[in-house]
Order: sequence, then C-alpha cells, then structure tokens
Amino acid sequence: MNIIAGAFKPPCKISISLTHPTTRKQVRVKKENDQTVMVPLFQSQENIVGEVSIEPARGKKVEHNGVKIELLGQIELYFDRGSFYDFTSLVRELEVPGNLYERKTYPFEFSTVEMPHESYNGINVRLRYVLKVTISRNFVNNIVEHMDFVVHNYIPAPSINNSIKMEVGIEDCLHIEFEYSKSKYHLKDVVIGKIYFLLVRIKLKNMELEIRRRESTGSGTNTYVETETLAKFELMDGVPVRDYSSIHMN
Repeated sequence: MNIIAGAFKPPCKISISLTHPTTRKQVRVKKENDQTVMVPLFQSQENIVGEVSIEPARGKKVEHNGVKIELLGQIELYFDRGSFYDFTSLVRELEVPGNLYERKTYPFEFSTVEMPHESYNGINVRLRYVLKVTISRNFVNNIVEHMDFVVHNYIPAPSINNSIKMEVGIEDCLHIEFEYSKSKYHLKDVVIGKIYFLLVRIKLKNMELEIRRRESTGSGTNTYVETETLAKFELMDGVPVRDYSSIHMN
C-alpha cells in the first residue's frame, strides 16, 4: 500500500510566501470544509511581492515545461462549481522548461495591481483572489499550488448622504412613517432613525426591525435570490407611544 500511495505523491513541494507577512493585517476566512484560516489582506493598487520555493522530493528529478505564477480574481457560482469567471489575470514566468534537482526559490512581484472588487463569500457565489503556481509537465498532470488572499477597498465618505423617508400601512387602519438619518453606511456604522405612528386603529403587540443581506446571482430565468438576516432588533413591545419611537442600532 505504501508503494501505491507513493506513486501518486507529488514529486515536489511548492510553497508561496509574501514579503513582510508579520506587518500585514490578517483576516479570518472560512474554507469549503468549514475550517477557518488566516489570510493576508490587501487593497487595490498595492504591490504583491513574495517568493515561490520548489523542493523536489529526495532522490527525485522534476522534468517540466516551465513554471509560472498567476494572480487571479475569480467569480464562482456554486450551482456551477468548478467553473470560474476570471476578471483579473496576471502572469509571471518563473522558469523556462528544464529539470529541477534541488530546492530553488523564485522571487515575484505584481506591481500596483488593479483589484476593483472586494472579496465576497456568499450563499450562491464567491469572489476570490488567489496566487496560483503551476509546474507544467508532459504526459502527466501539472503540479499546482494555491494561496488565497482577501481584498478590502476603502473609499471616502460620500459628500452627499441624504436621509431616507418611507411610508407603510393599511388603509384606514395603520399609517407609519420611517425616517433614517442617512442612506449610505459603512460596516461599523450606527443606524439612527425614527418611526412616526400617524394612524393606529388596530391592536399592535410588538415591532421588530431586521437588517438583511440580499444576494442576487445569475440573470433572466436563471436568477437566484437569497436573503439572510444579519441582525434583529425589538423596537417596541405593546402599544406605541404617541408621535414616534426612536431607532438606534449598533
């Protein structure tokens, strides 16, 4: 059994490392097996610099048709798993065709990389960035190694951020107005607003407000929409106080 297992073992080990990993922020990402790993965080227009090490197994010679590293931005729909749309694709050739007999290290750099979209891992789709090393070979499978990283892009607060007002109700029974202090929020913002009870002719037990994330993928008849509740707040228990109740959510 050990002989059979050894026949399928890759003839070399590939490792990808980034320059200054200790000073770069790390974020937690959930993998497909539900395990979480820490990966480096980047922003668009940053330089991605590091090195690739290839170490052949003891006594092994690795014949190849070249070694390359790619920086890929990919979108994958889970109902079409394994099929990627590459919106960013950069390549650096590390080695010309030949043979590898011992450990060898190759530096690489992708300068001022345009990464317009933020990393996202949703219910039906994920957007990922990955460094991919490929050792091309004849007649046998290529040897491939991946390293994921995350992209968050920060933009200044908008100069115009209008408030939101909306009305809901039941004719001749209930008339409520909602007002929120602004229409655009950052992820660590506080939502502040008011609820005005203009007409109440039915018995109300309580009022809850939910923050939901809505994900839409595909197009036409193949559109998939998923809604996930991120947070739920109880705003009122019992009969409403006249005029309004305030909203304050962290």
